[in-house]
Amino acid sequence: MAVAVMPCTEVSYSTLRYMNLCPFNFASDFQMANEASPCPCDIGDRFEYGGLGHEVQVEHIKAYVCKPSASTEKAVIVVQDIFGWQLPNTRYMADMLAANGYIAICPDFFVGKEPWNPSDDWSTFGEWLKTRDARKIDKEADVVLKYLKQQCSAKKIGGVGFCWGGIVVHHLMVKYPELKAGVSVYGIIRDSDDRYNLLKPTFFIFGEKDDVIPLDQVTLLEQKLKQHCKVDYRVKTYPGQTHGFVHRRREDVNPQDKPYIEEARKDMISWLNKYV
Repeated sequence: MAVAVMPCTEVSYSTLRYMNLCPFNFASDFQMANEASPCPCDIGDRFEYGGLGHEVQVEHIKAYVCKPSASTEKAVIVVQDIFGWQLPNTRYMADMLAANGYIAICPDFFVGKEPWNPSDDWSTFGEWLKTRDARKIDKEADVVLKYLKQQCSAKKIGGVGFCWGGIVVHHLMVKYPELKAGVSVYGIIRDSDDRYNLLKPTFFIFGEKDDVIPLDQVTLLEQKLKQHCKVDYRVKTYPGQTHGFVHRRREDVNPQDKPYIEEARKDMISWLNKYV
């Protein structure tokens, strides 16, 4: 099946400025709604945000694509958390990357399967996750890379992922040498012998008070990377922050969190700027 010929969506710089999405200027005035019952992977706020890009069909999967107005050969694959590729928060991050000069694509790595719903029974989460293995996404990654190269003329491609998507990016960094760099945001592979053998520069972002990935696991990651990794990497923990703080927290809810949310986002973009 041929790749869909629908072109990448372009966004004008004036629109980005109006939406406060120009480089390193992060919007805090969108109308967002708190989610009712936060859980360990559902911390923060659901953004009521429509997005500046469009959905496209990429062979067997759908994807959200946003492209800056200026021509570029640089692209970033943005990988969803357990709440799916249509989560407004993740599209907000994709648009932020587009505002900083990258073609941003957020594919449906669940391939049509339902994302997790905050109202679902968490006792069934393990079974649900078995059919959404973050290390079994190569078929999808391949068609997305093909689309970016053929339809968007991308020559330098990186990856950014959140939670479940952070695991995907970690996987991509040990499997896909054609990628230039990755940013894994509170997501790591925990049970594979090759997880420390990064092929390209990778930045790992964590929150100090993340109950999903506690500090002892972060420390172990740092120790093992120091022993085994032969490429540039960075592991950074942000004080006082919980799981989900980069893409699921509003900057204007708790003043003490705002500097760390913005710092992490700037660090993410700086890493991509350095290597992609």
